[in-house]
Amino acid sequence: MRPESAPARDDEQRDALVDPLDGDPRLPEHFGAAWPAVERFHAMLRDQGVLRGLVGPREVSRLWERHVVNSAAVVPFLPETGTIVDVGSGAGLPGIVVAAMRPGADVVLLEPMERRTDWLSEVVDALGLTNARVLRGRAEDQIGSLRADAVTARAVAALDKLYGWTLPLLAVGGRLVALKGGRAQDEAEAAAAVGERLGGGPASIEVAPTLPGLEPTSVVLVTRTGPGTAPAPAGGRVSRGTEGRSRRPRRSTKGQGA
Repeated sequence: MRPESAPARDDEQRDALVDPLDGDPRLPEHFGAAWPAVERFHAMLRDQGVLRGLVGPREVSRLWERHVVNSAAVVPFLPETGTIVDVGSGAGLPGIVVAAMRPGADVVLLEPMERRTDWLSEVVDALGLTNARVLRGRAEDQIGSLRADAVTARAVAALDKLYGWTLPLLAVGGRLVALKGGRAQDEAEAAAAVGERLGGGPASIEVAPTLPGLEPTSVVLVTRTGPGTAPAPAGGRVSRGTEGRSRRPRRSTKGQGA
């Protein structure tokens, strides 16, 4: 191969790491007072996310649109105060973004994997998020000891499993706010009986806008309307969706995880 082809490859590699939303003036306006923390979080993910197995290499050039801005889509559906639990927090999506944008709420970043709780603790300290705390554990093990006004989840599991891990954590009147993809409606219909058994009301699917020109995202909303019955024992491994595609270690825990 000709030596002059090497710089072209280097240029292509650099281009693959460039996020088209870097420097976009709409971002500070979109995140408002949370912008300094969110910008720092993005920088930490960009610098360490692949190395620590939090995001795949191909995600670096689309961290803003597919991960950070996408995570912010849940915020309008969350209370400004009270306790918000981010189940399977993983890289902190959406939990870190939620904590930055809902400073009056107590945000619990619930995650069973130690290497990810280490990361979350570092981020919380670096960003000075005094309203956030990291809790290592599985959601099903927190039933009875952790009570939330809202629960968030992103790329954790299909709704039939997710209901079993999240609805029992909610106080009556509390709300599950789950980020989902294009099959949200199908998942909600398939999981309706499970949700009802666990005290959940009918699911509604909201199309949440992000930034002008970007794809909107689907948010599934379910309010806990009654006590329901105890969830069945959880089993199997869960998927984190686009997070951690470059590295999928075997889960050391069963049920909810990231």
